[in-house]
Amino acid sequence: MKPAIFALLFLSAALAAAAVVYTAARAGQPGQDALRTIMPTAKPAATGKDGPVYSRSAFDITPLAPDRIAELARKLTPEEAKIILNQGTEPAFCGNLLDNHKEGAYICRLCSLPLFSSDHKFNSGTGWPSFFQPFDRDHIHYIKDNSHGMQRIEIECTRCGAHLGHVFDDGPEPTGLRYCLNSASLEFVEKAADGPMPWPDAARPIATTSAYFGGGCFWGVEDRFQQIPGVVNAVSGYMGGKLDNPSYEDVCRHTTGHAEVVRVDYDPARISYNELLKWFFKIHDPTQLNRQGPDVGDNYRSAIFAADDTQLREANAYIAELQQSDKFKARKIVTQVQSVKEAGRFWEAEGYHQDYHERHGGSCALPPE
Repeated sequence: MKPAIFALLFLSAALAAAAVVYTAARAGQPGQDALRTIMPTAKPAATGKDGPVYSRSAFDITPLAPDRIAELARKLTPEEAKIILNQGTEPAFCGNLLDNHKEGAYICRLCSLPLFSSDHKFNSGTGWPSFFQPFDRDHIHYIKDNSHGMQRIEIECTRCGAHLGHVFDDGPEPTGLRYCLNSASLEFVEKAADGPMPWPDAARPIATTSAYFGGGCFWGVEDRFQQIPGVVNAVSGYMGGKLDNPSYEDVCRHTTGHAEVVRVDYDPARISYNELLKWFFKIHDPTQLNRQGPDVGDNYRSAIFAADDTQLREANAYIAELQQSDKFKARKIVTQVQSVKEAGRFWEAEGYHQDYHERHGGSCALPPE
């Protein structure tokens, strides 16, 4: 065989092998799936009926009016305005936050909404500050960007629309994503040595209260509570058992005593605990003992875990009133009512249980008010 032909065949084989290795490596890259998941995210829009829009971490993300954005933009330098308002990009390795290794949060330079945390920052070697996930996924809006002959995903601040940078699928675990940011789009708030984060006024979350409800499979209970105006977040978890930090498999063995429970974080200025109780008894059957429909077991029991004495009194009083109503006169309400102090702490469930219906395209409609 001629040397030239042999060399050509060897090179072809090497390239084919490299392609197989690269394809296999990319197939296991979680970033590609994560990009497909985040792309459908729509920018929230507040309505007069529903009031402010809150993120899962209790920040007001109601889109700002154009005149308010114009007012905030007056503080920007010409270079900052070019990047934030006109989708510019700062030169690589020139941003003042690239080599910042302090603990704290990165907030939007225009409206001060928290966007990223130092806990998720990593050195990508690209010359721009990089993060593998945002502070709160509700704080970032995603747009397909086909400029410059490339297909990219632009990221902007959900609240004010400030251009931040782009997100790529070549980041580290656990997300496989790389959020590539312009330093000019961010301000850094350093974490206090002790005590709460020293947020500027425009960056502070609202004050919320938590309530705990078990009404069968937590997927549906969580989904319904998330639809109620005034509820900021609903988190699936376990409560009322004897094992610390149980897994789903532990709970399903029916040996730990835990119930599937949803922690409801709500704005008491917009919805009361009593109103949450009313919704809770509308979205499940409190007369079924240790089951809910086809789901059977003590982990599916009807339960309320009161965070304080006031919640305990209100829950017991509401059940007593409900038991006398025409709907339940002939059927005994078997809902367990217990204080958090007695029941023990709430243990957050595994990630694949959180926002289950939202992530899988389904939803449980709320019953009529």
